[in-house]
Amino acid sequence: MRDAGVIFNYALFGATAQIRYTEPLATLDADVLVTLPDFCEAGGYPIEGEAIHVGAWPVQFVPVFNALTSEAVEQAETAARILALLESGSVTKEGIATLASRHDLEDAWIRFKRRFVDE
Repeated sequence: MRDAGVIFNYALFGATAQIRYTEPLATLDADVLVTLPDFCEAGGYPIEGEAIHVGAWPVQFVPVFNALTSEAVEQAETAARILALLESGSVTKEGIATLASRHDLEDAWIRFKRRFVDE
């Protein structure tokens, strides 16, 4: 899709991406974060809610919508299920704090950390 100009860039996220860092888990879809031009509608591909069917799987294409999601696509190693990733040792609290600081999310990280991590 990138070679054809359908998308500019992409990264798996959600449960599918989490599998890279933690134990396998069941999921019913693949979440793909994309930098997407207006290809789907212009090409006659109707969007079904939040998904476009790719084969038998509904795939949720989520356009990059802020600097954080843009960085996630560019680095493609960033994942979102914070507690599972911390428990697996794939990320550190310090690494998350640095990422949060870079995207003006320090207060959100502090609240999350107090509620779920520093119990």
